[in-house]
Amino acid sequence: MSNKEKFIQEINDGYTFKGESIVMGGAMIDGECQTNTLVKLPLGMMNRHGLIAGATGSGKTKTLQIIAEQLSANSVPVLLMDVKGDLSGIAACSDGHPKIDERHEKIGIPFYSDQSPVEFLTLSDEKGARLRATVSEFGPVLFSKILDLTDTQSGIVAVLFKYCDDKQIPLLDLKDMKKLIQYATDAGKEEFEAEYGRISTASTGTILRKIVELEQQGADIFFGERSFDIDDLIRIDSEGKGMVSVLRLTDIQDKPKLFSTFMLQMLAEIYSTLPEEGDLDRPKLVMFIDEAHLVFDEASKALLDQIEAIVKLIRSKGVGLFFVTQNPADIPEEVLGQLGMKVQHALRAFTAKDRKAIKLAAQNYPLTDYYEPEQLLTELGIGEALVTVLNEKGIPTPLAHTLLRAPQSRMDVLTDAEIDSIISESKIIKKYNEVIDRESAYEILGGKIEVAQEAEHQEKLKKEKEKASKSSSSKKEKSAFEKVTSNTAVRQVGRTVARELTRGLLGALGIKTSRRSSRKSSWF
Repeated sequence: MSNKEKFIQEINDGYTFKGESIVMGGAMIDGECQTNTLVKLPLGMMNRHGLIAGATGSGKTKTLQIIAEQLSANSVPVLLMDVKGDLSGIAACSDGHPKIDERHEKIGIPFYSDQSPVEFLTLSDEKGARLRATVSEFGPVLFSKILDLTDTQSGIVAVLFKYCDDKQIPLLDLKDMKKLIQYATDAGKEEFEAEYGRISTASTGTILRKIVELEQQGADIFFGERSFDIDDLIRIDSEGKGMVSVLRLTDIQDKPKLFSTFMLQMLAEIYSTLPEEGDLDRPKLVMFIDEAHLVFDEASKALLDQIEAIVKLIRSKGVGLFFVTQNPADIPEEVLGQLGMKVQHALRAFTAKDRKAIKLAAQNYPLTDYYEPEQLLTELGIGEALVTVLNEKGIPTPLAHTLLRAPQSRMDVLTDAEIDSIISESKIIKKYNEVIDRESAYEILGGKIEVAQEAEHQEKLKKEKEKASKSSSSKKEKSAFEKVTSNTAVRQVGRTVARELTRGLLGALGIKTSRRSSRKSSWF
C-alpha cells in the first residue's frame, strides 16, 4: 500500500461516524485534493466546542459560514456574533461561480445554493431585535465579577441585592443600582445598618465609579427590560431549518467591556435556563464568537475563571461554543484545552514572535506522518485548513489538510433593503423593541430619598424658628425713654436744644461763643 493509499484509508476510517455529520471538504496530501476522501464533523460532538483560527484573509469567516449553514440545514439553531458585519449574507442564496463548481468537483460533492432563516439581533441602535438583561438577572456574584470588585466590595453588592429581594424592589438597570447605592449611604443608612450592618462609603464610592466606567462603554443600553428569552434563540422554522440569529456588533469593537459583559451574561443565562441533556444526536444550540479576543481583552482573572467554568459545564446543556480568532494564543490555555474541534487556517510569520506562535500552534494538533504542521501552517492557501475533530468516542481524528467546500449562501453582505425586508418579517422584533420603563429601584428609592430630604428640611426650619424665638424672648423690652431716644429725629432735636441752652448759659456768664453762619458780613 502506497503512502497516498494509506493516507486515504486513514482519513476515510477516521472521519466515518455512526451518527449524522456535515461535510467540511476533501482531504489533501502533497498539495492535491483526494476526491471523495471527505473530512466531516459529527453532529453529536458539536457540543464539545471548537476553534477556527487563521490570519486575516485566510478564510475564517467563510469557514464559520459553512459550518453555520450546514448546522441550520440539519435543524440546529445557531447564534453568530457578527463583529465585522460580514455574516449577513447567510440569509441569501449564493450566486454560484465556475471556480466554486471546480472546487466541489475536486472534493467530490455537488454544489447547490441555499439560504438559512435569519433573525437579526442587536445590543445597540443597529437594526434588529434588542437584547437586554436586568441587573437582577446578573445576580450579585456575576455583577461583581464584571466590575472586578474585591471580596469586601462584592459583599456590599450582595447586601444591596439582598435588600432589594427582601423589600421586593425591582433592580432593572444601572440607574437603579446607582440610586440604591445613594440610598444605602444617605437616607437609608440607618435602615441598612440596623438590618445588615455598616456599609463603607469608601467601598460604595469605588463600586459607583466602576458602574460609571461600565456605562461609558455603553452598557447602560444593555441593562433593562424586556429581557431576552433564550427560547427565542433555539427556534426551528417551518421547513425544519434551525434559526440563525445574527447578533450585529459592528459598533462595539472598541468596547471590550460591554462585549465580555454580554457574552458572560448570555452564557450564564443559557446555562441556568436549559435543562441537562447528556449526550444528544445533535446540539440544541451552537454559538460562534467572532473576534473572540474581544471577550478576553481586559478581562479580570475572576471573569476568566467564570468563562472557563461555563465553557466546561455548558456542553452538558447541549450547547456548543466556537471561538473564531486570528491566533490560538488569543484564547486562554484553560479555555483552549476545552475545544475539541480545531480548524486552523494559514498563519503568517513576519517576526520572531510570529514564528514562535506558529510553533506553539502546531503543537495543538495530533501527530501525523503525512505533514509538517509547522511548515504547512505558513503554506496553506485561501480556503484551505488543517482540521481535526473529536470522534464519537472522544478521540481526536487524524489531522487533515482540507480543501474546504464553498458556502451555499452568499459570500457578500446583504444590502440595507434586504436587511430591512428580513426585519419587517421578524416575529420577535416588536416584542423586544418595545420600550419598558416600569417603576423600579430608581423611582421607589428616589421617592424615599425625597421624603427623607423633605423631612430633614422641615426639621431644619423648625430648629431655626425655635432658635429665633428663643433669641427674641431673651432680649429685654426697651423703656419708653429708650424708645424715644433711639429715634433719629428725636436725638437731633435733643442735640440742638442742648447746644442753645449751653450758649445762653455761657452768654450770661460773659463768655462769647463762636457761631458759624452762612450769611455775609454786614460791611458788604
